[in-house]
Amino acid sequence: MQKHLFSFPTRRFLSKSIPHDLYDPPFSHSPKLQKTQNKFKQDPPNLPLKSDLPFNFMYSYSETHPSIKPISFRESPKFSPFGPGRLDRKWTGTSAPVQHQVDRNRFEEDRNRVLGAPLEDQEVAELVERYRHSDCSRQINLGKGGVTHNTLDDIHNHWKKAEAVRIKCLGVPTLDMDNICFHLEDKSGGKIIYRNMNILILYRGRHYDPNNRPVIPLMLWKPYAPIYPKLVKNVIEGLTHEKTKELRNMGLNSHPLMKLTRNGVYVNVVERVREALKTEEVVRLDCTHVGTSDCKKIGVKLRDLVPCVPILFKDEQIVLWRGILNQEQPSDL
Repeated sequence: MQKHLFSFPTRRFLSKSIPHDLYDPPFSHSPKLQKTQNKFKQDPPNLPLKSDLPFNFMYSYSETHPSIKPISFRESPKFSPFGPGRLDRKWTGTSAPVQHQVDRNRFEEDRNRVLGAPLEDQEVAELVERYRHSDCSRQINLGKGGVTHNTLDDIHNHWKKAEAVRIKCLGVPTLDMDNICFHLEDKSGGKIIYRNMNILILYRGRHYDPNNRPVIPLMLWKPYAPIYPKLVKNVIEGLTHEKTKELRNMGLNSHPLMKLTRNGVYVNVVERVREALKTEEVVRLDCTHVGTSDCKKIGVKLRDLVPCVPILFKDEQIVLWRGILNQEQPSDL
């Protein structure tokens, strides 16, 4: 009986102490909860995204040859890496082409307007001194993918708070730095004011406005590389089976011209191979630990830049043939 009399007033007291106002200070919502709820109340972006950039969107601009058509795809072309319904361009398996007529002249005029007057020597020297050092916080690393589509967004993000960005290039793209410089300037609209080996400084322009930056839809994943025709045939064109076998054995048994490292700097490889093929019929490059995929990419670039003929990729060794030399006919005196 005493227990019952004691518990009844206690329950009555507790019931009166609970406030009916949910926003009473002891029972108010925490600020963290309010912030998380506000994130979900943000208006979604207008889809599909529309971009006025006058070039076809693709994963890599510097490492892709539009003239070489793939023979097959590893995934269906209907799966766009930009996401379903997020871009007003159709994905073809290798690129997202422009859907409307592009006024290239107007694009060049806008680019020149943003760049403004050319920088003076003193202004260039100040920018180079500020951004050329290895401890620069405004740096973008370019790997074997080269100038990728998402790299353009990274450049504009740096340009929000910095006049220029330092770009460090490594791997296969460094075989052709002219190609890297062209695509950086052409796709971003900036100007390269410094180039030393594999280090570049890309300037945004005098009249760059971060609020009016171009619309660059991001790739949500890396698309699978398509299947291209075979690079090296069993019998090299213009040679017999026996001569092809002889050249391959000669290259494998020869002393390597160079030893390439993984993600190295290959800016001098083209010139050295070109000079060596003036006196040698075949040249071998030791690419141990570089990787089979990178070896083939190196061979393709050397084929076009030297030029030469890749005749063997084996055990991360590249054998290059200088091709059939054109015999000049003596002129009649």
